[in-house]
Amino acid sequence: MRDRAPSSSSASSRGGLSYTAVGRRKRSVARVLLQPGNGNIIANGIPFEQRFPRGSHQAAITLPLRLTNRLGSLNVLAKVLGGGVSGQAGAIVHATARALLKADDNNKQVLREAGLLTRDAREKERKKYGLKRARKRPQYTKR
Repeated sequence: MRDRAPSSSSASSRGGLSYTAVGRRKRSVARVLLQPGNGNIIANGIPFEQRFPRGSHQAAITLPLRLTNRLGSLNVLAKVLGGGVSGQAGAIVHATARALLKADDNNKQVLREAGLLTRDAREKERKKYGLKRARKRPQYTKR
């Protein structure tokens, strides 16, 4: 699924349009499909409560839907690849916010103020030769 215009793949059977978007955080990439439904959030085929047991991750994932008052009216189907649990949760948040923006342009101000549309560019810094980690140097010995 690429970022594209609203698709009506199952619009006739579900009674509405579905929207897709891609979100990224750290090394994670999430592809999200928003469909009219009863508020189910599924990540990689597993309910998000089981996939992300930490409360802060669950709160973050539902934040875009809560801000736009769509928590009980849309189903979120997410496929997440790469990274760890926090990065994957952040990628789902980013993708969900982008899909909600496609669904309704009136959501833009609310989502932008919450900082959900901005890609967080922070990534792990690479290790440099001669150093132990990205910036940690070996201990200096005077004699």
